Parts: sequence; C-alpha cells; structure tokens
Amino acid sequence: MDKIWLKSYPDSVPAEIDCTQYRSVTHLLEESFQKYADRNAFVCMDKFLTYRELDQLSQQMGAWLQSKGLQPGARVAIMLPNVLQYPVAMAAILRAGYTVVNVNPLYTPRELQHQLIDSGSVAIIVLENFATTVEQVLPHTQVKHVIVATMGDLLGGLKGTIVNFVVRKIKKMVPAFSLPGAISFNKMLAEGSRLTLTPVQQGHDDIVFLQYTGGTTGVSKGAMLLHRNVIANVLQNEAWMSPVMTPEMRATSMGFMCALPLYHIYSLTVSALMGMRLGGMNVLIPNPRDIPGFVKELAKHKIVVFPAVNTLYNALLNNADFAKLDFSSYKVCNGGGMALQRNVAERWLKLTGCPLIEGYGMSETSPVVTGNRVDITEFTGTIGLPFPSTEVAILNDDGEEVALGEPGEIAVRGPQVMAGYWQRPDETAKSMTADGYFKTGDVGVMDERGYVKIVDRKKDMIIVSGFNVYPNEVEDVVASCPGVLECACIGVPDANAGEAVKVFVVRKDPNLTVEQIREHCKHELTAYKKPKYIEFRDELPKTNVGKILRRQLRDEKKVA
Repeated sequence: MDKIWLKSYPDSVPAEIDCTQYRSVTHLLEESFQKYADRNAFVCMDKFLTYRELDQLSQQMGAWLQSKGLQPGARVAIMLPNVLQYPVAMAAILRAGYTVVNVNPLYTPRELQHQLIDSGSVAIIVLENFATTVEQVLPHTQVKHVIVATMGDLLGGLKGTIVNFVVRKIKKMVPAFSLPGAISFNKMLAEGSRLTLTPVQQGHDDIVFLQYTGGTTGVSKGAMLLHRNVIANVLQNEAWMSPVMTPEMRATSMGFMCALPLYHIYSLTVSALMGMRLGGMNVLIPNPRDIPGFVKELAKHKIVVFPAVNTLYNALLNNADFAKLDFSSYKVCNGGGMALQRNVAERWLKLTGCPLIEGYGMSETSPVVTGNRVDITEFTGTIGLPFPSTEVAILNDDGEEVALGEPGEIAVRGPQVMAGYWQRPDETAKSMTADGYFKTGDVGVMDERGYVKIVDRKKDMIIVSGFNVYPNEVEDVVASCPGVLECACIGVPDANAGEAVKVFVVRKDPNLTVEQIREHCKHELTAYKKPKYIEFRDELPKTNVGKILRRQLRDEKKVA
C-alpha cells in the first residue's frame, strides 16, 4: 500500500528522518553535554542537575564500571524510580560501552530473578528501598557488582541527610537488607573521580537497551533495542512535534514532565532522551501517585512537553489544585501506553487549552509507531498516523494486506523496530514477517486518510494503567496457590486503570478463600498484575481439546 498517510501530515513534518546524524545514543548524549553545558538537564525534589554536572558524574561512574573489567556490551541493570541517579547511571553505562537493562523497582523476587538471569546482568544499581529484593535473588544470578543508592545521594549534604532520615526512620520505607559486597552510590562516584573514562566505539547495530516485555507464554522477554532504533524514535518524535516547536522555544530550556517511570521505554525515549536531545529540563517525579505532591511540582515549572497515560491525566483533572495552575506553556501532551478516553481528552483540552495527542507504540518499537497530529483541536478516537520513516500494514491471518477499512493485525516496519528478542530466535521469528514487519498482536483498521484505529486485541494481553499484564503469568501464579484446581485470567473494564485483572478460579479445596489467593499473589506479582477481582466457578469454558476459552469469559455480559 502506498504511504497514504503522508497526505495527512502537517507541512512541517518530513516523510523521512535521518538516523545517520548520530553514531550512537552515547554520541547524542555527549553532544548535548557539550552544547547545553550550562542548562539544567534534570530536577528532582528541587535539586537541579546541569548538563555539565551530568557529564561529569556519568564519566566518574562510567570509569568506575570500566575499572571492574566488564566486557564490552555487558548488561548492567538499573532498578531505580525517577531520581537523579537514573540519568547519571544510564549515561554512565552507555558511555562505558555497556547495555542498560531497565528493571521495575517494584518487582517481586521471582520477577527480578528471571530478568537478571535471562539478561545475564553482571551489575545492578538499586535504590536502598528495594535492596532487600536484590538480596533475596543475588546468589542465583551472575551479578558481581551492586551499587546501592539512597534518595538523598545527589541532593546535597544537609538536604540529602534529612531526606534519607525521613525515608528511613519516619516513613520507614527501607526494609532491612544485607548486601556485604555492595558499594554506596556516592562512594562509587568518589572512587570513579580518581579514574579516567576510556571512550568506546559504538555503532547503530549495538544493543543500547534490553527492554523487558511480557509474552504470550507468560515469560518476560528482552526486546533488543539497538542504538539505531532509539536514535530513530527520538528524531521521529521530535519531527512530529515540529508544528508547535518554534525556533524561540528550541533556543530555551523547555520543560519536560517526567512522571512516568524511566524504566518504561515511553518515558525514557519521549521524556528523557528527547528532552536531552533538545537541551530541555526533565522534571523527575519519583511518585506520581501522590497527586497533591505532583501538582505542587507542576506549579514550580513551565512544562512544554507532558507525556502521560490516561489514568494520570484523569487523576490530575480530579484534583482541585491542578485547575488553578498556569497552563500557558503547555504545547504537547502525549497520551500513550493505554487508550485515551474521550471524556478525559475533552476535559483536558477545555481546562488547559492543550490537546491530548493519542499515540501508539510498544517496547519492541522503541516505542512510538503512530500519533495524532499535535495541532488537532478535537479528539479523533484513533491512534493517529504512522510516524516519519514508518510503515504500517494491516494484515489478515495469511499475512496479506487487507483493504482499507477492513480489520487486520497491525504490523510495523521502520528504523525504530527492535532487532529481535534477546536469546529467543523462536519468539523473534513468530513476531516478524519475511519482509521485515513486526506483528503487534493488535487488530486495527486504517481509513483512507491513513489514520489507524485499534478495534481488538489478537493477544490476550491486559493493559493496566499503561503496563502490560500477560494472563499466562497471572494464571501460573494463581494456579500454584494451594487449593486451586484451575484458573483463567482476563482483563475487564476499569474506570481508573482502563483495564483491571480478573481471575476465575475452580477450587480443589472448597474452603479456599479470596483472601488466601490475594495473599499468595501479593508475594509473587507486582501491584499492577495482582487480580482486582476473583470469582469462583464450578467449571471454566473450554474447547473440545480442553483449552480454556478466555474470550468466552470476556464476552459474558456481566464480567465484573
């Protein structure tokens, strides 16, 4: 199919982007360190970090990592929320010639152990609040080096001390842990300051991030994102924003809101990396669930770019103090990770004067594939148009393109598409077509203007507040609970999270309770994966070969 979407592009958005202007993501970062040295790059809890300071700190950490004899391309895990240590660690790992493995700090020991073993990570940077999880799995992994950070590390002497005291003693947010061979973040920086970082050669085909995503098998897989993939998506996003980005704005330090977790590729690419490419300042929010605290941070800064998910926009709209803020600087508010709701989009536009721009992407696509025009004035109900240098095809079950307006699986080809799944050639082969399209598992239609709308999901994946939940993983955990005969997991509509997890259970032990299942899940699944609803059944619908029919459960009229 011809690229029919190009006729719907704004005049200032190019059909193609040029990835060759950067050799690597490291090259992009180092250019910004020099170009914007005196600008603020990040701010967290009122502590500002300039590009020059980020350059220096990441050199120190990178030199320290190199001094440990890690092999080129070694995997180094980051298990941090949105704090200043994250951009330092990310830049350091890349500058030292290694690969970043992003880890959700809220992972259970089971989830963390799988990711560390599968990735072959040899080092990890973890916030002390989550160090107990690392302690429990460390002996089973290849991790040799553990760096323990605290909330107060980079906040300055007195302030850092006070913050650490409050976190540890008042809020009691740091469970006891013992990691005898670990080094503190600040001691590591001090040691690194006496060392010299050796520059490394990196190219477009080297792996920059191992971005873990669930699978239909329930086993989390690492999407191999190459330097080329991530450079491309940064430049694609920048090009897409060009209709509202004036030369005057580019000449100043634009405020990027970084409320979504940086271990999520959406925030990492659209907030952190694009922010640094443009010399902007990222406002890091360690806990966006604290809406009153979040609103106070928003009041302090002139935000220009604000990527978030529907649930976060909705929560802000329902906060009285948010309505009192000055929104005049807002230019791009990207909604991704989950479907935007019309009501939320319309309320946001009415209050802020800035439209919510719904887009679509996946970890495997670095992540953005499509987006609505940034100059729209009304909600479209679509995921928008394919980005520059991106091809979207709608395929039938035989892998052939369907006619316009006909539903089929959304498939993507472009420079942002991953190289494949880490050490899983079988899964890679299943997800790619012979001519290089990545099959997303989402069912969509494309109209004559090139706009794409999602109509169904081929896979059984559930999206809770922008996070992927795979039913097989939840079912594996619930099935291991004593007293469970069999179970099935589906997603059900949820006003706040978009979808919630529901599990149907057939009991082996008639005395088994919902509370017992919840307690069992608490230790095995991170919060967003835990079942919100648990319903007991005498039997589950099955095919004639005994496969449980999740779709039939979803289609029941009174699911929740």
